[in-house]
Amino acid sequence: MAANVYASATDGGSGGDSAATRSGTGVRTAGATIDCPDVGSKLTSVPEQARGEVDKELALLDEQIAKAYQQLSESARQMQQDPGFADNTIVNPLKEKRGATLDRIAIAIDRVGDRPEGLEALAACTVQDGNQAPAQGEGQDGGAGEQPGQEQGQAGQEQGNGQGQGANGGQAGNGPVAADFADIKSVQPNVNDPRPQGDASRGSFATSCGVNENGLFNSDNIIAAPGVTNGAHHFHDYVGNQANNAFASDQDLANAETSCDDQGDKSSYYWPVVRLQNGTQEQDANKPGGGIEGNAGEIVTPKQVTLTFVGNPREKVTAMPRLLRIITGDAKSFVNGPANANASWSCTGFEDRQLKDKYPLCPQGSDVVRTFKFQSCWDGRNIDSANHRTHVAFSDAAGNCPSGFRPIPQLVQRIVYDIDAPSLDDGGRTAPLFAVDSFPEQLHKPGTDHGDFINIFDEDLMGEMVDCINDGRTCGAGAGGGQNPGPGEEPQEEPTKTPEAPQEEPTKTPEAPQEEPTKTPEAPQEQPTKTPDAPQNGNGGGKPGDQGDDSDDGKGEAAKPPADKPNPEPEPGDASTAPGGAQPEVKATASADGGNAAEQGGGSKNGDDEDTDGLGDSQAVGQATSAAPTPSVPSRTEPQAVGEGGLADTGAQLWPAAAGAVLVIAGFVVLRRVRRG
Repeated sequence: MAANVYASATDGGSGGDSAATRSGTGVRTAGATIDCPDVGSKLTSVPEQARGEVDKELALLDEQIAKAYQQLSESARQMQQDPGFADNTIVNPLKEKRGATLDRIAIAIDRVGDRPEGLEALAACTVQDGNQAPAQGEGQDGGAGEQPGQEQGQAGQEQGNGQGQGANGGQAGNGPVAADFADIKSVQPNVNDPRPQGDASRGSFATSCGVNENGLFNSDNIIAAPGVTNGAHHFHDYVGNQANNAFASDQDLANAETSCDDQGDKSSYYWPVVRLQNGTQEQDANKPGGGIEGNAGEIVTPKQVTLTFVGNPREKVTAMPRLLRIITGDAKSFVNGPANANASWSCTGFEDRQLKDKYPLCPQGSDVVRTFKFQSCWDGRNIDSANHRTHVAFSDAAGNCPSGFRPIPQLVQRIVYDIDAPSLDDGGRTAPLFAVDSFPEQLHKPGTDHGDFINIFDEDLMGEMVDCINDGRTCGAGAGGGQNPGPGEEPQEEPTKTPEAPQEEPTKTPEAPQEEPTKTPEAPQEQPTKTPDAPQNGNGGGKPGDQGDDSDDGKGEAAKPPADKPNPEPEPGDASTAPGGAQPEVKATASADGGNAAEQGGGSKNGDDEDTDGLGDSQAVGQATSAAPTPSVPSRTEPQAVGEGGLADTGAQLWPAAAGAVLVIAGFVVLRRVRRG
């Protein structure tokens, strides 16, 4: 990979030939970004008949900004030579394009409703310093943890000044920089949850949908930009619903497979991927939304994902409407300011300390955690709104919903990553920087983190959730897993991820029955599927077209029996059901025939021994290794002593000699009788 990748974390920018091309994109940083007013957030009322057309025009505005940023980032030398270059060549033409688009939005709304006023004032954009965001300073409670990150960034920029990588840093030249990170130990505890009182709904309901180990990604956003390819301009991880793309209809989503353990949950949960800035070219290195738009590096598969719905501290919750859409956080908060930002970054063992506009530097043994607490109040009427925000709201500090809103179960999304703290002093050369994907002009700032959710629970399961939460119980397929460690505790999220001991039982004692392998612990089975060993380097999940390093790294084909020897039909409780199927079966819904997946050894193979569960090769490899010897175990009617050696072997070898001796003695007896006669 490009040798200059690592220095970009701390370098200042001078442009010139030494600004290396990254991921084949030709992007060069100029230490600046494009700042445009966010039109979508201003359109709080759009008639239903006009929304499709308006959404497409809003997506076009995003595309215009992305292209303008790319042009800006490649023009460092011209801007140094001509102070008016950016305005004349980039900003003014962008204003004209945006003005025309805004006119079309106004016309579309005017056809079926009242023409919006003041849109033309949103056309103008500016060039701003890429290392300073407008209206920042509200990102963290009391500024906790803010200073260390800033000091590190300043020191790093001084060290790297003039080395030619550019002040925006990162593998693709558009972030992150050292100033985007802060030591979690320097942050004071700042989490204050309201105390439940009165008629509070104190229960919780957890659903378990995996970690996207099957590698379902795209750069669409069906909520914000339906019908628009690459509407997000960055890649998302998807768990739950397996049909989510820009063109999926409500019926497509309802009919889709789900990665959730409970098949009644076909909801879609998605968020921007996290990448290591280590020079890796991923499957999207030369695609829109990926490397072409500055989202470069190795995609990290989460170590763990927990999806928990909790209650309201003051009153009972009501059911979410089917197909309710919620976006939490603001993907454009770097230029929009923190008003709608809802990022929360921390480390396991320190989750009473949350960073809002910094990535955490976690101590050894601690993992990176990103948490989304979604809006928990609904207007009682709409499943979406024109700006995708006003139909839902957050409760206040005491837990009260705004007037006219009612409490619904609050989704709390916790995503854990096995990522080492970046080495800021050498620009990530020893341990690479990490960052979330973002719109290119947002420079991968941590405050731009966001999450998306579409409710596709079936009505019965949603009813169970509401009853569980209102009754103060703990329920759901994911209950009991992935609990937040207490402050200061050494995190041990995945102590059960490889239940190897039970797999060795058949070879320990000859007296143990052959059914022993079927005693694989049931409780831990969900954990390994969420935390496969192989993808921990962030490149697992069997992503198609993945171009990581040269090692197989768990991405190759999982070991399969020969094609001419299909798997025997397993009997209930048969030992042959343990390998390759027992572990991934909780993700069997990604298989083409989800209903039969569990019957066929956990859904990882169909009748032709093809991989049908969509879990990705590294998942199958990671889970099957400890149980791999089991398929070769003979039938249960095989003598238990076979292959065990010792006394059993001796007896097996001596019994023919003993039989011969008996025959000889019998012969002597007969001969003596004949002679006597």
